[in-house]
Amino acid sequence: MRRSTISTDPDEANTNQFDPLVPRPIDRPTTVDAAADPAIGDIAKIFAAPDDPADWPAWRAALTAWRTAAHARLGYDGALYDQPATAWASSCYSVALVWLWDERLYDRASHRFDVAGFLARTADYGGFDGVVLWHAYPVIGIDDRNQFDFYRQVPGLRDVVTAFQDRGIRVFLDYNPWDTGTRRAAHDDATELAGLADELGADGMFLDTMKEGDAALVSALLAAGQVLEGESRVPNQRIVDHQLSWAQWFADSAAPGVMRARWYERRHMMHSTRRWNRDHSAELQSSFMNGAGMLVWDTVFGVWVGWNERDKATLRRMLRVQRACTDLFTSGEWTPLAAGAPTAGVYASRFALNGQTLWTLVNRTDIDYTGPALAGTAAAWFDLTAGARLGAGEAPDVTVPAHGIAAILAVDEEPAGLPALLEAAADDHGAIDTTFPARTAERVRPARSTGRPDRPVVQVEPGERTLPMTYRRRETGSYQGAPYVEEWKPLPPRLHDDRSEELTVSLTKAAVATTEVTTTEFARFLAATGYEPAHDNRFEPALTSDGPVTMIDLDDARAYAAWAGARLPTEFEWQVAAAAPEFRRATPLVWNWTESEHTDGVTRFVMLKGGSDHVSTGSDWYVDGGPRDPSFSLKFLVPGLGMDRSPSIGFRLAWDLP
Repeated sequence: MRRSTISTDPDEANTNQFDPLVPRPIDRPTTVDAAADPAIGDIAKIFAAPDDPADWPAWRAALTAWRTAAHARLGYDGALYDQPATAWASSCYSVALVWLWDERLYDRASHRFDVAGFLARTADYGGFDGVVLWHAYPVIGIDDRNQFDFYRQVPGLRDVVTAFQDRGIRVFLDYNPWDTGTRRAAHDDATELAGLADELGADGMFLDTMKEGDAALVSALLAAGQVLEGESRVPNQRIVDHQLSWAQWFADSAAPGVMRARWYERRHMMHSTRRWNRDHSAELQSSFMNGAGMLVWDTVFGVWVGWNERDKATLRRMLRVQRACTDLFTSGEWTPLAAGAPTAGVYASRFALNGQTLWTLVNRTDIDYTGPALAGTAAAWFDLTAGARLGAGEAPDVTVPAHGIAAILAVDEEPAGLPALLEAAADDHGAIDTTFPARTAERVRPARSTGRPDRPVVQVEPGERTLPMTYRRRETGSYQGAPYVEEWKPLPPRLHDDRSEELTVSLTKAAVATTEVTTTEFARFLAATGYEPAHDNRFEPALTSDGPVTMIDLDDARAYAAWAGARLPTEFEWQVAAAAPEFRRATPLVWNWTESEHTDGVTRFVMLKGGSDHVSTGSDWYVDGGPRDPSFSLKFLVPGLGMDRSPSIGFRLAWDLP
């Protein structure tokens, strides 16, 4: 039985009591007067801005007073941010969260990682400053492997890290604190993580589900030269040793507010994200007005949630400016809401340093804006997002695209590098298309079997059938589409809940073996064929007993099936056959591979059937285990390089019948 976790953490409050398409109270911006209470101010997400521009000066003064008081109360000195070795974190604007087996990164045909290819295929995001190489969830729990095994057992992973770093991209590993129900490593988690970071040469650690690491974890990782990034709103007390954090599920005010952690420490990098969004304009604008970054997460644990062309163009415009103007964003005099055209939904903030003034602007409306929005005079004005020279003297009119951004630079003397920045901006014509770039997971169709059954079978009759499908709703979704769209944080009972639906399928005449392939049978296959897998990592089929053969991947199972003149049953054939009284399950009970492989060009998955004796307990994040009804399907994201070989997965055969 799964553990039912009751938490008092407001970030884990049940969204089912609210409309999931609107933010929860904890996600909404906080007024500055409420922030005077440290219990509120030290953990606020965004400080709301007043609607009335007449209130902005007093609001800015209150923000400054709050920061001064908070620094004094907590004895903040920011010494870690002064360390040259990790100063890069303050300019790590764009981070991609990438499943290791994303097919843009991992070439399944050649069984190798292709970092250059991945970066080329994702170049329309504007390039990344960092990547989180996600590894274990959502497949951890299929057997007793722990989270560290899912890194350490990947051949050549150190080379992948190096390949990213050679291209100027920092690499974060992922820590899953909830992994308590798999085999225990030799050391405590803090020691294992520090050792793993050293083994792989990583730059930072992403703390999954955590706002902050505990003392032992922080001490070990900082000693290992790592930077720390929590998933949720880092409290002020921990900004001192967590140099980055996610701005996840942050709702902004109509007039753009100020991110609390960013205002507290200008060098603290934040990455905005709402993983189920198809419209990222609000996150982009909030980040831009705060000099903060973005998390690019276009595939959420196997579910494609790709960005539209307009938002990718906005991100590219934003990143060009941020990378060129880091000193302004981290050290310049920041004046939130210093100007704008608020009646037109256009707002501007100012960053000034050493004779340069950068104005960041956003347009909250559906209509492009051209007109006055700034104030002051300068020797020269430049539109850094459009790549245009705007003249000299009084502030020029500016253009801000609908739901977009603009950056205007005013200078006394033209800085070096400006012509190249303007040229790059002018060459990027942007986009207005907000169409969701849907992908379809296509079924990989098997070849027909060539032989006839050589063992007892269940015959599956042809025709159309309506079959029940049961599953647990996880972030992996089902066959197509996302389990959540434009929703704020899904939580139980709308997450990890048991679901059922009916599928109408068309079956051909087939026969499904009544039992799984055994270790003895697989040994005969190896002896007869000399079979060697394309990659032998974890190819360790136990051949000394007569239980179901395991530690074989989908290709291994298919190779055996082809030798036997058979194929694997589809998940639907398996389910129909399982209703017959002669259908048997061997011991130990193991999941069965089925001929249900799908890919959308990014994620490859299969539907496992039957359940297993193994079950990992202690967290709802683990893969489902235990015996399962024939109607139950486990969407299993298929790792590569033998990492899908498991002692909990076997297979049986099927044949096409005339």
